[in-house]
Amino acid sequence: MMPGGLSETKPATAEVQHLVDQVKTQFESRVNRTYGMFKAIEYRSQVVAGTMDYIKVQVSDTEFVHLKVFQSLPYENQGPSLVSFQTGKTRDDPLTYF
Repeated sequence: MMPGGLSETKPATAEVQHLVDQVKTQFESRVNRTYGMFKAIEYRSQVVAGTMDYIKVQVSDTEFVHLKVFQSLPYENQGPSLVSFQTGKTRDDPLTYF
């Protein structure tokens, strides 16, 4: 991976799902909606002053969202934060910068 560039797209891991679970309430409050399904499907990472993760999340049988989540460096002792998101995505939409 090139420094500052996005990693290749990888299947979501348990760690990525845990990250998504941690920002779910931030996302729901910003879209003013709750979701029963919130399943991480795949992700890409970018190393910055911490890590920026771009994560595809399934929120219904046919609806997906893309989340941009920042994780600070461990010594800063802060939880992940939802930086941005895109709604209305499909399973086939690629994860890209946004």
